Amino acid sequence: MSEADTTAQGAVAAEVQRRILDQIRDSALGPGQRLGGERDLATAFGVSRSSVRLALAALERTGAVRRVAGRGGGTFVGSPKVDRDLSRIVGVPQLLRRQGMQAGTRVLGTGLVVADTPTAAALGLPDGAHVLDIVRIRLADGTPISLEHARLPAALFPGLLELPLGGSLYELLEEHFDTRPHDAVEHIEVVTADEHEAAVLAVPRDAPLLSITRTTRNHDGTAFEHSHDLFRADRTSITVRSFAEVAMAAVTAG
Repeated sequence: MSEADTTAQGAVAAEVQRRILDQIRDSALGPGQRLGGERDLATAFGVSRSSVRLALAALERTGAVRRVAGRGGGTFVGSPKVDRDLSRIVGVPQLLRRQGMQAGTRVLGTGLVVADTPTAAALGLPDGAHVLDIVRIRLADGTPISLEHARLPAALFPGLLELPLGGSLYELLEEHFDTRPHDAVEHIEVVTADEHEAAVLAVPRDAPLLSITRTTRNHDGTAFEHSHDLFRADRTSITVRSFAEVAMAAVTAG
C-alpha cells in the first residue's frame, strides 16, 4: 500500500471512529451493547473491513469499546470511566453518584487484627496494636470497579464493625464518631491483577490495575485510615489539580 493509500485509509478509519463515538454519545449505543461484526459495520458505513478494523483498534485503546475473542465474543461498547479527582477526599459511593452512576458494595470480610508493620507505621500505632480490617468490592452500575482494603485504629472506632458497611465509610465515621477526613497522602502505581483480584474484579488475569495506597488524617493530624485500593484501569481515570509554587506560597502566607 502506498503512502497516499495509507493516509487515505487512516482518514476513513478516523471518520468511522468519529461516527461510532457519535452514536455512543447520543445513546444510540449503550454500555455493554454489542456492535455489529466488521463485515456488518463495513457495509453500514460503506467502507472497507480494514478501515473498520483500524477504527475499532483506536476505539479499544481509549476504552470506548472492548473486544472479546472467541465464540460468543465480539466488539462491545465500553462502560464509562470513573474519574478519581485526587484534589478531593470523598468516598467511592459519593464519587460515583456525582458522575451519574449507581453505587454498590459487596463486603468480602471484616475483622479485628494486629496491625502489620506498614500499617502501624502509617497510623502511628505501637507494636501489637489492633486495627479494624475491612475488605469490600465497589460496584459502578452493577459492575466491579475496585477492590478496597481499609484498616483503621480499633481504639478510635469501637463498634464500627457492627454498623452497616455497604455505604461510605467516611459518612459512618462522621455520623457515629465525629471524625472526618482533612487531608490524605496517596501513592499510585500500575500493577497487574493476580488470580484472586482478577476473579473479584471481573477482569482477565494480568489486567492492569491502579494501585492506590492512602493514609488519611483528621483535622488534628491524627491518622485514622490506611487503605489499599485496586481500581480497574479500564474503568478509571485520574485527575490531579496542581498549583504553581508562587500560588502555594501566597496561600500559605494568607
